[in-house]
Amino acid sequence: MAHSDRTRPTACLALADGTLFYGKGFGAVGEAQAELCFNTAMTGYQEIMTDPSYAGQIVTFTFPHIGNTGVTPEDDETTDPVAAGMVVKWDPTEPSNWRATERLGDWLTRRGRIAVGGIDTRRLTRAIRQQGAPHVAIAHDPDGNFDIAALVAKARAFPGLVGLDLAKDVTCAQSYSWNEMRWAWPQGYQPQENPRFKVVAVDFGAKRNILRCLASVGCDVTVLPASATAEEVLAHNPDGVFLSNGPGDPAATGAYAVPMIKGVLEQSDVPVFGICLGHQMLALALGAKTIKMNHGHHGANHPVKDMETGKVEITSMNHGFAVDSQTLPKGVKETHVSLFDGSNCGIRMEDRPVFSVQYHPEASPGPQDSFYLFERFAASMAARASA
Repeated sequence: MAHSDRTRPTACLALADGTLFYGKGFGAVGEAQAELCFNTAMTGYQEIMTDPSYAGQIVTFTFPHIGNTGVTPEDDETTDPVAAGMVVKWDPTEPSNWRATERLGDWLTRRGRIAVGGIDTRRLTRAIRQQGAPHVAIAHDPDGNFDIAALVAKARAFPGLVGLDLAKDVTCAQSYSWNEMRWAWPQGYQPQENPRFKVVAVDFGAKRNILRCLASVGCDVTVLPASATAEEVLAHNPDGVFLSNGPGDPAATGAYAVPMIKGVLEQSDVPVFGICLGHQMLALALGAKTIKMNHGHHGANHPVKDMETGKVEITSMNHGFAVDSQTLPKGVKETHVSLFDGSNCGIRMEDRPVFSVQYHPEASPGPQDSFYLFERFAASMAARASA
């Protein structure tokens, strides 16, 4: 009886420059091509894989213990994984967490996402930092048969994220209401039964935990698709407007989002709060520009300084584009700056309650230093109501 060669690699990661990494595949069988990034977070791999901001990307996890807590439906940030695949150092072990309902590998297989273990992620991370986020192709074949030339060609054929509007692919198909608050022991997720504010959240790839944070500070949230116009937003007579996170090039999504944001600002005085892609598009609407970063910011330990208070927050980040602070117009103030590289991490209008941040203040899991931003948004809506 013939036996398969268990030492033979069953997965291959090919970079556009021809560099190859071999490992052990798990999850779905097949191929995928994408931009490669690395994430330094020690927890939250399920939330990262289901974060719509990772559309068009394969994630390299620098922390080796990926999969050891299994997965649970409660931790999905959206219905299905959005990241194209994952790369890890060690093969996932059996889950060891009381909340786990499934193994990571089984979850990836069922959700159609490819993963590869046994990779030298330190070497791969150095390559990403040196080259910038490379274009790659990933393949998983249990028999270990790979067409290397074809894989490298597919990596080189990936168009990249510059100029790519991905928000349209991950936004909701139609509007819906949200009232679920943040997870709390021992009840889990509970509904917001006494909302104080009506908020319209424009979904460019919104994470569920952002919506939960809005509900937790008293918001009755109506989520609208990314293509919503200013008239459609304001037709709900909101107390505030929220601009969500999302994937892709902000300038591309801004082709239709910027006119909406400008319309909201011109036709109303409601407070506006943006996160990540929403931050970048608010900046574009106010007259600034965005730029592609070398390898972006992806992790849960990024120090950010509040330029107005001097306070340093440890934040969760996931972005490959940034607002060019040198292009901020008069009347728009830079409020937060990355202490890693000095890049812009927050802005606000000086004469009205319109503000945004590059990082993720919901950070679930992750540091909770920045939750005050949701409270600030609620306070600005309360101030407007009492004026």
